[in-house]
Amino acid sequence: MKKQPLGRGRLDRFISEKCQISRRDVRMLLAQKRVTVDGSYVDDIGLIIDKFSTIVVDDKVLQAQQARYLMLHKPTGVVSATKDEHHKTVLDLIDGENYQGLHLVGRLDLNTSGLVLLTNDSRWSEQLTLPDKKVAKTYWVRLAKPLTVDYVEAFANGMYFHTEDITTRPAMLEIVSEYVARVTLVEGRYHQIKRMFGRFQNQVIELHRESIGKLKLDSSLAPGDYRPLTAQEVVGIFP
Repeated sequence: MKKQPLGRGRLDRFISEKCQISRRDVRMLLAQKRVTVDGSYVDDIGLIIDKFSTIVVDDKVLQAQQARYLMLHKPTGVVSATKDEHHKTVLDLIDGENYQGLHLVGRLDLNTSGLVLLTNDSRWSEQLTLPDKKVAKTYWVRLAKPLTVDYVEAFANGMYFHTEDITTRPAMLEIVSEYVARVTLVEGRYHQIKRMFGRFQNQVIELHRESIGKLKLDSSLAPGDYRPLTAQEVVGIFP
């Protein structure tokens, strides 16, 4: 039998398990127009649903979880984690119980600020982190020493790190001013930007993520603030 993707399954199986009734009884419910999915009556026993499908039987809500997508302006000093004994976490910035079920899409270091995404939709977050999708991330970087054109070519060629025996994918570096660069990556290895500038013995003083894919950090969000993504942003983030 072909397995369904994570979080997806047949409607009749879901109702059978949720209501503790037979599949035959489920077919009867469907035939009698007693089941709605996302507000519409359905009679297809093989209908594929997911964890965000709203399912109602005889006016009883069996499932009504909504997909959530948040953009957050992470301040420095906040950990990209769900729990930490020593520092405030990204989830601590979410009001009340609104953080329940959310997870981070990628991470930022303790001293890195900028765009962080949170969601309860694992399929969406997996798509954003798949290497083949090549979802670019752009960072604003302030450095301790002046930049030269040599940096541009070195980043574009990729850099070999012997400790992991890997060569980074080509990255785009734009020199904004003498001490400021804008770097765009399609991967996110451990402390990658800091290590790449480290090849030039140039310390990163400030690091701020401006965008992920086509989604830019909302300039109206102060550090620590967040807002839901629009439906267009959720879909439009992908290249």
